[in-house]
Amino acid sequence: MTRISSAGSAGRRLGTRIAMCGSGRSVHRCKILVPRAHTRPIVYLLYMKRFQNMKCFIWWPALLLIAAGASFGQQPPPPGQGTPASGRGGLPGGGRGPGGGAPQGPPPTYANLDYAPQEPATSNGHKLDLYIPAGATRPLPVVIWTGGSAWRADTGKNGAGGLAAQLNTAGYAVAGVSIRSSSQVLFPGQLHDIKAAIRWLRANAAKYNFDPDHIAIMGDSSGGWTTAMAALTGDAPEMEGAVGTTGVSSRVQAAVAFYPPTNFLTMDAWAIRKCSGGACHDSENSPESQLVGCAIQTCPDKVRAASPMQYVTAADPPIMILHGDSDQSVPHNQGEELYMALNKACKDAVFISLPKAPHGNWNGFLTNDALREAATMRSTAAAGCAVVNPTPYTPTWKTVIDFLDRYMKG
Repeated sequence: MTRISSAGSAGRRLGTRIAMCGSGRSVHRCKILVPRAHTRPIVYLLYMKRFQNMKCFIWWPALLLIAAGASFGQQPPPPGQGTPASGRGGLPGGGRGPGGGAPQGPPPTYANLDYAPQEPATSNGHKLDLYIPAGATRPLPVVIWTGGSAWRADTGKNGAGGLAAQLNTAGYAVAGVSIRSSSQVLFPGQLHDIKAAIRWLRANAAKYNFDPDHIAIMGDSSGGWTTAMAALTGDAPEMEGAVGTTGVSSRVQAAVAFYPPTNFLTMDAWAIRKCSGGACHDSENSPESQLVGCAIQTCPDKVRAASPMQYVTAADPPIMILHGDSDQSVPHNQGEELYMALNKACKDAVFISLPKAPHGNWNGFLTNDALREAATMRSTAAAGCAVVNPTPYTPTWKTVIDFLDRYMKG
């Protein structure tokens, strides 16, 4: 007979449980770690303590399915659409999910270059990798990749090789860029980091045969937020920061953002399923709250400063946004709200909506037919503020490359 009891106040905080196994004097304790913030199944570790030279075993298969994955206000994906990326926030590195694995790419030409001094010393948040196609006869335009992690990892450069596999042959150099996590620095530190990387690339263009006048940026989820923020603050000196190389422009010439969070204050209201407790974006422990350093609804001014829409001006570069309408982590309206702000400002912008696509499948958005079913594209042009209403469209890698070519090679 197995009895489950609480592990006391500490256990209640951590979600720990103690299983009492056996009967009479042969009662033994097994500690089971159950992170309460998590709500999706995953196998967790069962610690077994030995008492009186006897082992404690629990025959309870349900214990193998302990909650995990409540992240970024994350809700379970619709049936048949796979599971989101791991990590609280459902923010992937590498476009994981159905059909979403990043394509295999070459190793970096140069790895782990420091674009600014490490801060803290153990951080990987100021490193970048370069993927440079061989045999270039002219300076190459550069596309930055920075992947998502709910702002909780400093590994954003991971996955850039998959982008290089597609873009190197199209005549682009690729830079995988990591920025610091929210545990290492609060906002606007992440924006200061990506701007420092852009300035470093521009300042070192001659050394690596880059075209300093043509730098673009791409990213997914929290990396999509980084992409949008970098693109829209090129003319906002108050957001520049003083990390690394200074005195050089941090402007980019084009941006591609996959499912970016853009208005933290409305994420719970637009979620496809009602959240509860720590799984909500409004929670003090949510990725968004940890990014800005306060429960987001208690500090709206700080949160608004982290919204790309606050920085839309006539000087902004063209932006392509891709978002899934079945996104269980970052509601579809987040990408759409950014697009509509650009639309109202008569900016060059493209919005591709994928009704079947959940969160965390950036490569699948361009390659997986199940995710691209019934997708539509709409756009706004600066010339005459022309608008193309949503029309059926199947996005591919050619979609992204053609967009980049238009603004990076024209």
